[in-house]
Amino acid sequence: MINLFGAHITSISIHRVGNKINNEPIIISENPFQADDELSPLLKEYFLKPFREKEENYFQFVHESDLEFHELFNISTKIFNAPETTHEQSKIITKHLYDQSLHPHIKPGEVYVVHFENMQINNEKVDALGIFKSEIKQDFLQFSETESQLEAHLQQGVNLNKLDKGALIFNVKKEEGYKILSIDSNRYDTRYWLESFLGVDAFEDDNFYTKKYLKFCQDFAKDVVLPAEDKKEEVLFMNRAVNHFAKNDTFEESSFMNEVIDNPDLIPEFRHYKTEQAPKYKIEDLTEFPIANTAVTAARKKIKNVINLDTNVQIKLDFINPESADKFVEKGWDEEKQMYYYLVYFNKEEKS
Repeated sequence: MINLFGAHITSISIHRVGNKINNEPIIISENPFQADDELSPLLKEYFLKPFREKEENYFQFVHESDLEFHELFNISTKIFNAPETTHEQSKIITKHLYDQSLHPHIKPGEVYVVHFENMQINNEKVDALGIFKSEIKQDFLQFSETESQLEAHLQQGVNLNKLDKGALIFNVKKEEGYKILSIDSNRYDTRYWLESFLGVDAFEDDNFYTKKYLKFCQDFAKDVVLPAEDKKEEVLFMNRAVNHFAKNDTFEESSFMNEVIDNPDLIPEFRHYKTEQAPKYKIEDLTEFPIANTAVTAARKKIKNVINLDTNVQIKLDFINPESADKFVEKGWDEEKQMYYYLVYFNKEEKS
């Protein structure tokens, strides 16, 4: 978990990059930007608010040979070792970003390189390096007045309510390539920001494994449980899977299969599906790991617990008490109507 509210900005550098392939210029500021007491909290909110509102999916710097050849990894290390060098390093960062602007759709914009103190990650205070880019400009009116007249002037500027691109590099897990958060509001050039510029991949921690294993289970339910049984059993399988993760601190695969897979015939199917599909989720050798509660909560929100019927009827099953669906919902076939049906038992209708 991260806490960004106590973060303090110690240095801000602002530069501008154009599109290199379109021969647009790069502008490097000679000195750091000095924000006054009015602007500083606005900029802090502009930089950090998107990360407070986003699911914590961490990345890490990666290199095909060795991290010592990764440019941003080395720059980050230099800044963490000597924060007073942030501005000089920000010039190298900006040039590196400019060199990746090799697609005609990449927009020019301002680059902000920021050093933070008092970030909290897993209750540990750390410093962090922020790299942000504003691309989309919005029209606004500026007014001037005289004694007898008010004049309106059309200008363009950056909307402080929306950050276009950003990365927070936390000074933790250096050996693994640091823990990094990234946002990108403009999806037309994702590879440019994440791959070409940052050079990152998903950080394989407890949150990553929990999220990936639950996604694997969701696809197993859709691809195997649903065809083998029915929609009700698909929903109940995911119900049991999520509840198993929610009530345990550590995942153990054999215990999971015994508790979650009701039909014994599906156990070999589960093993076979994992053997074939595991590389897609990066869980090939994963049979035991600590469970991240935040990933379980996020997965529960995304998993559908509704059976949609072609007769415009929906049946919503309870994720908290899945045994109710097992006891009180039955599926059958009506020979006369030549249609399937669900039979639902109850004592009384609950008031809304």
